[in-house]
Amino acid sequence: MPLDLSDILVIGVSTRALFNLEAENQVFNKKGVVEFRKYQLEHEEAPLEPGTAFHLVQSLLELNKQANKRIIEVIVMSRNSPETGIRVLNSIRTLNLDITRVALSGGEPLAPYIDAFDVDLFLSKDEKDVQTVIDSKVCAAALIYAPPTAFNPQDNRVKIAFDADAVLFSDESEHRYKTEGMAAFHQYESENENIPLREGPFANLLIKLSKIQLQFPTGIELSPLRLAIVTARNAPSHMRVIKTLRHWGVYVDEAYFLGGVSKDKVLQAFGAHIFFDDQETYLEPASKIVPSGKVPYTSDSPMKLITNA
Repeated sequence: MPLDLSDILVIGVSTRALFNLEAENQVFNKKGVVEFRKYQLEHEEAPLEPGTAFHLVQSLLELNKQANKRIIEVIVMSRNSPETGIRVLNSIRTLNLDITRVALSGGEPLAPYIDAFDVDLFLSKDEKDVQTVIDSKVCAAALIYAPPTAFNPQDNRVKIAFDADAVLFSDESEHRYKTEGMAAFHQYESENENIPLREGPFANLLIKLSKIQLQFPTGIELSPLRLAIVTARNAPSHMRVIKTLRHWGVYVDEAYFLGGVSKDKVLQAFGAHIFFDDQETYLEPASKIVPSGKVPYTSDSPMKLITNA
């Protein structure tokens, strides 16, 4: 009988997002697959260093112990062949990561396997795979930035931060701001504050995370999984965000309406294990402090035309 994953958060993470494989990737890009295979076999017993998503994955898996049941499932996904993937498997075992499912595609794209594994969130450093998943709308997906140099989470809670427009919500409001200006944006949001915003690429993920919070014996308010919104919105456009979350039945622990102020210091104070945004303006400084992932616009989004102009 197939495993029921409806109440389990499933994360698909590429090996380059989970571990630091940049040197190995350089070997592949510069010398080809034959030399890469040779390199991996020679270094098979050498443990890999943590990558950008490592602390997030490690901390999420610890939540299974606090919930006294399996609520988090992580699938390591790689274009390695089974043979070259042995180093990754050895590193998972050495670092005591409770990961039992692995997809080794032998050079084939990973995106077609996302739905097969019932993935809720896909984290990767492969731009094409992430874009394909975002376009398919099968699940949330983000392009992972390089790891921050000094990230060392001290909190045993898991903290996830999201931008609002074009991440949790559709890019409709963002497009209005870009094309009509701030005044028109604020006026429209104020006039429509009781009309829920349309769901964006990370809406279903947030809704599932909120349900996961309910499964801890502490109750939702004291859950070890903590969620925050860190957005450039500010008054009077903030009310529509809060009311939309209420309409979705989502509990968010913290919200910061910054009005264009840089997000990096707020994210540092929050202690985010990961931050998701659609704009490089905020992601570049944030990624130096906390693990970060870019949420691309769908290929047919009008925002794509604006950003590529």
